[in-house]
Amino acid sequence: MNDWTTSSPDPVLARRRTEGWMFLREAARDLRTTGAIAPSGKALARALTDPLRATARPSAVLEAGAGTGAVTRVLIPQLSRGSRLDVVEANPRFAARLRHLVATHPHPAGLPGRAAVHQTYVEHLSTEQRYDVIVSGLPLTNFAPEQVERIMARYMELLRPGGALTYFAYIGTRGARALTASRAEARRHAEVNEVMAAYQRRYATGRWTVWANLPPAHVWHLRRPLAPPHDRESHRVVAGR
Repeated sequence: MNDWTTSSPDPVLARRRTEGWMFLREAARDLRTTGAIAPSGKALARALTDPLRATARPSAVLEAGAGTGAVTRVLIPQLSRGSRLDVVEANPRFAARLRHLVATHPHPAGLPGRAAVHQTYVEHLSTEQRYDVIVSGLPLTNFAPEQVERIMARYMELLRPGGALTYFAYIGTRGARALTASRAEARRHAEVNEVMAAYQRRYATGRWTVWANLPPAHVWHLRRPLAPPHDRESHRVVAGR
């Protein structure tokens, strides 16, 4: 008998197929909140998690809109011992899959007990934690401008001074929407772009193009500024009272 008839299926390929079908089902339910028809590719995941490779110290990390965990799976091995990971996902089926991924991932840095999956919207996340890195997989261009502003403001609130935010935007969506969308939808998309452009002008440290993704995407890195010296000085005075 030929080897190919008796060999077991490739577990990685099987997982990718399962995640692909799951994404398609959830996109059929609600494309606006799912945001894509396929999970993020490895090249996109690496670009989104790049700030974690720049440090070996323990970090507090938040991933928002994690989907089936394509980025989470790349993110976890980059966490140094003592790090904390919070994963936010509003879709209950995705959240259940993420809980299993976090609980069973063979990570050597002692992550169990320091990772949690929250089934909620990031704007509603109740936490006093401030993060060194936030990785956003949310389909921001699918939301209303007011919601995008709330999400971005919440990200900046959750970041520690000096902390990094990464997110992506698919290439070509603006032109495609201009050709196919209604006037109201095109206006909504343009207003979202204006909100994002304002944050990019104020906080962006770089933009990278990931062609090896379906579809190709731009990855943005933003950084919350460190507190000005006079703010740190006033904090020390108050703390010393």
